[in-house]
Amino acid sequence: MPLLPYLEANRLEAGCDEVGRGCLAGPVVAAAVILPNSYENQWINDSKKLSKTQREELVEEIKRASLAWALGEASVAEIDQINILNASFLAMKRAILALQTQPEHLLIDGNRWKSDLELPFTCVIKGDGKFTSIAAASILAKVHRDQFMENLAKEFPHYGWESNAGYPTKIHREGIVKHGKTPWHRNSFRLLPEQLKLDL
Repeated sequence: MPLLPYLEANRLEAGCDEVGRGCLAGPVVAAAVILPNSYENQWINDSKKLSKTQREELVEEIKRASLAWALGEASVAEIDQINILNASFLAMKRAILALQTQPEHLLIDGNRWKSDLELPFTCVIKGDGKFTSIAAASILAKVHRDQFMENLAKEFPHYGWESNAGYPTKIHREGIVKHGKTPWHRNSFRLLPEQLKLDL
């Protein structure tokens, strides 16, 4: 079933989503995308439902078709300072402010949103599987962050970031046990389960 093109017709709506909240390492990255009301693309969907190749192929199409798109991120230091939820909001705010065309309404993936932006918004639970603009934002954010973590993996090769993007996989946690944490690890997160800590 195709995703919805808009919540309200003839209004500039920006779909917003972020990726990397559940990771142990790396920034949280957000994207905001404004698509024409008439835009249709049957392949655009929640980025988690697409293969790496599909996501990468869609990135250029989304950038070409959008009226405006932008990325924003919050650093590891900011995540540790203000917590991951607030850092996610900050990354989305930065993406929205970076749009060359300012939207009239925001479609936010998830169940809550807070910022000092004076823009009306609608939170949409699992919005990346419902609205094309949110799905497009999820694709741009995920491809950008995955590529960032792949590049970091060349400098820090022991954690499997080229395949896990910083999520808490077995390889990632074994890397932390054997080699310790890096400057890119989030100190405010539990990097190892209690059991693994006891075995150190």
